[in-house]
Amino acid sequence: MNARLPQTPIDAEQAIGQIAVELPGATAVFRRLKLDFCCGGQVSLRQSCAGRGLELQAVVDELASLQRPTELPDTGTPNELIDHILARYHEVHRAQLPELVRMARRVEAVHRDNPHTPHGLADTLEAMERELTTHMHKEEAVLFPMLRAGGNSFVPQPIAMMRHEHNDHGEALEHIARLTNDITPPPGACNTWRALYSGLAQLRDDLINHIHLENNVLFPQFEKAAAQGGCGGGTCGCS
Repeated sequence: MNARLPQTPIDAEQAIGQIAVELPGATAVFRRLKLDFCCGGQVSLRQSCAGRGLELQAVVDELASLQRPTELPDTGTPNELIDHILARYHEVHRAQLPELVRMARRVEAVHRDNPHTPHGLADTLEAMERELTTHMHKEEAVLFPMLRAGGNSFVPQPIAMMRHEHNDHGEALEHIARLTNDITPPPGACNTWRALYSGLAQLRDDLINHIHLENNVLFPQFEKAAAQGGCGGGTCGCS
């Protein structure tokens, strides 16, 4: 597996609103800590923490933990790839979507009269969250344990179901792109709106890479073996 790329240090002198826009997930941290990144977004992170009596380094460390590697891993073994998918994508999707839903609801409410407002986005994201949560549970409870055990002649059936659901996720991303002018904030968009679209862009990239690793790297190893009458992954001794 590839090593994680070095993180870009969090700049305590950067405006908190800019951090919210550039670092997906930061809005949830700021909201929990009651740091105003929207109307008060021009204030530096250092000043914002001082104003709330927060320890700057603790906040910087929490923000740094949100930074994600952007490179795809080397193929590795099937078990290593599954571990990577669970940590890098399943856990991240579960953290991404609730905050995106919350921000979308706020943007739709506050800017309801703006012609560029993505009406229906929050409902779309909520539906995606439900479907993706169910999909990931199927993989974690059924498919991945089968693959970790080496696969079997029946494994193409759940894989086919996951591929079909991946197509549904792709259609949801296309719908989000239509609602948001290809995830492009309009001129004059507030920090919350811009942060929402930054998070949507990360969700899109993450989900595309997630699907790619499963469809094109992980699944074919077991589909090919099953078609040849054996198991996948080389862990069961079939030839």
